[in-house]
Amino acid sequence: MKRVFLIVLDSVGIGAMMDADKFGDVGTNTLRSAMSSSYFHMPNMEKLGLFHIDGIDFKESGEKPIALHARMTEASKGKDTTIGHWEIAGLVSENPLPVYPDGFPEEVLAPFREMTGRGVLCNAPYSGTEVIKDYGDEHVKTGDLIVYTSADSVFQIAAHEDVVPVETLYEYCEMARKILVGKHGVGRVIARPFVGESGNYKRTPRRHDFSILPPKQTMLDVLKAAGKDVIGVGKIRDIFAGKGLTSYVYTSGNTEGIEKTLEYLKQDFDGLCFVNLVDFDMLYGHRNDIDGYAKALAQFDAALPEIMASMRDEDVLMITADHGCDPGYTCSTDHSREYTPFLMYGKEVPPVNKGTRETFADIGATVLKYLGVSGDIAGTPLY
Repeated sequence: MKRVFLIVLDSVGIGAMMDADKFGDVGTNTLRSAMSSSYFHMPNMEKLGLFHIDGIDFKESGEKPIALHARMTEASKGKDTTIGHWEIAGLVSENPLPVYPDGFPEEVLAPFREMTGRGVLCNAPYSGTEVIKDYGDEHVKTGDLIVYTSADSVFQIAAHEDVVPVETLYEYCEMARKILVGKHGVGRVIARPFVGESGNYKRTPRRHDFSILPPKQTMLDVLKAAGKDVIGVGKIRDIFAGKGLTSYVYTSGNTEGIEKTLEYLKQDFDGLCFVNLVDFDMLYGHRNDIDGYAKALAQFDAALPEIMASMRDEDVLMITADHGCDPGYTCSTDHSREYTPFLMYGKEVPPVNKGTRETFADIGATVLKYLGVSGDIAGTPLY
């Protein structure tokens, strides 16, 4: 029984892509920035071959790689979570999802206000922690919803849990999702509940993403149609709007994501376990927290020996990322257009360097080939 454990280290980019200038990301390198911290420690990823990947010339490694390794190029026109994961799963997006550097137009906000019966505050690109600091008091006083965006294709709604119950906030997000289609089809509508008192507001773990449906089939759909198990851990269900999964579990962050992965390693299933570890991006990249980012990488690395020891003979472990979010890039706190790493480890997988690939979709194609399933998705298998 073949199983694939595909782990996405959310935002762990390894250097600016050739077209990074078009995205304002020249010089970004998430991994290099994390390595500048004294907390950086990734000996197990080094053994797999991380520092033998093309372009990682800022650290030499004396370790002989034990995993297949490659540098992945994003072919899609974007640098966000949704498009990155879709491409990993074999769907290349020719057109970027819409972004709103000047806020959302009235043709979006007017029906949103009418459907929710509430006003709108902010309506601009904003840091998620700063926006509740600056608009939280007015929200609590008026009940108006804090609506904001970022450099990514997102419509975010922040609300205090005592003012708008979380389930009601989710309903508002579903209303927004129905409005945000066509030319305004943003990648994700995100619920951002928070709690606390004036001057001490804090976001809660009950965030929920309402993604746009993938416009074409992905490896998840192909595997499910072939009768394989397709398990989503963390944000995976939200990113694919539930499409193509046979089961899923949400997590509170990296620690629980790693725990759930170890639990699935002990269970019998036939197919794919697709994992997203979000803390790198959400807690550290977007906050320019280099030390926090390095600590999170060290935590994942420390879990690798147990993950690898739990693998069965026919299991394959794949580790990659969906974009960058350089914590050391002080010009921005948003995602960065970067190459991503790919490591593939298994008993029968040769530890070769597969160079620089043209698309993340090669990962999805590799998953299908390994599991013996054929389907119409983009990409060329690496193995």
